[in-house]
Amino acid sequence: MTDIELRTVGVLIATLGGAAIGVERERSGHAAGSVAHFAGVRTFTLLGGYAGVAGWLWAAGLAPLSAVLVAGGVALVVVAYAASSRQEVGGTTEMAALVTIAAGVLAGLGQLTLASAIVAVTTLLLVEKSRVHAVVEGMDDVAVRAGIRFAVMAIVIMPLLPQGPYGPLGGIKPRELWIFVLFFSGISFAGYVARMFVGARHGYLVAGLLGGIVSSTSVTLSFSRASRSEDKALGRPLAFGVIAACTMMFIRVFAAVAVLNAPLALALVPLLTAPLLVGLVGLLLGLRRVPEDKPDINPQTNPLQFSAALQMALIFQVVLFAVEGIRAAWGDVGLVVSGAVLGLADMDALMISMARTGAATGDVAAPAMAIAVGILSNTVLKLLLATTVARAPFRLVAGAGLAAMALASAGAMLALR
Repeated sequence: MTDIELRTVGVLIATLGGAAIGVERERSGHAAGSVAHFAGVRTFTLLGGYAGVAGWLWAAGLAPLSAVLVAGGVALVVVAYAASSRQEVGGTTEMAALVTIAAGVLAGLGQLTLASAIVAVTTLLLVEKSRVHAVVEGMDDVAVRAGIRFAVMAIVIMPLLPQGPYGPLGGIKPRELWIFVLFFSGISFAGYVARMFVGARHGYLVAGLLGGIVSSTSVTLSFSRASRSEDKALGRPLAFGVIAACTMMFIRVFAAVAVLNAPLALALVPLLTAPLLVGLVGLLLGLRRVPEDKPDINPQTNPLQFSAALQMALIFQVVLFAVEGIRAAWGDVGLVVSGAVLGLADMDALMISMARTGAATGDVAAPAMAIAVGILSNTVLKLLLATTVARAPFRLVAGAGLAAMALASAGAMLALR
């Protein structure tokens, strides 16, 4: 496809994008009535095409004319807002129009994927208005502050950090290190929010499943302690909650490694499949039971704290240095031993170090085995917690499930040696 054809397609996409947003504004009633806003489906369609043409002209070398067109469209939106705000204060339609102009210009310039993504996200936000408001209203002050902290960490702090590297053993790479922190903090925060909205209303199994996104070890410890209450009927639901959390750990590990190092994730598939299947069987057994109503256990605290992020960055860097030194001194055997130790302490640091090692050496077999050994040592640790801290019947159910996962992990490693 030539550049002219690409930009022409961009104008068409810009027009269709404007139409999609316009349809939502029309159906939501914002283009009719006594306090109607300035744009419905026809206006948004024309606005999208108009912006696409402006982008096309810019790419064709007619930047001044394009700028005039964009300025004219923006001025129209500003004037419309000034008029509508006299009757009703609300700028959603006008902001949607500005986004339509921006996406249309990008499409006209040939940035089709980015423009389409912007239109899709905008339309989704408009369509899901009630759900978005419900989510925001359901968030407590802690979650809101945590979201703001994450935005500051990602938008303000990260661009200020240098690339590096500085020093030996692969060096310190401040920006890359901070990206790792944001990545795992974001995963944990997503689990924290999901637990806050869903877990407390759907029983211990779902609470454990969502808690496993943050930390399956933390779930195991807190549920083990809870099983010591006088109500012995809670033992089995709590145990299945632990099995759910530990099953989620395998999914979390695979998903995180797939983002960090896709070939390493593929190498992990045969090592994780057997214990994951064991965990899924445990989940199915747990689903056959009636879930407890409104469990009052919350094993996680808000994972987005500046102090915790700095501590995480320090731990990650120390582990990266240590693993690089161990690999240089003892090779693959050292990697596997370090995996066993890190599995007891910090699975996230283990994943980062092995993903980086695999990328540096081009060999993913040893890092994959190190992660599998780390998972095994982590599972054994949780088995010890479940059988020493807890009481029956939790001890029997959770212990059997975790032991089966550990045996499946060990079997997979032995089979693939």
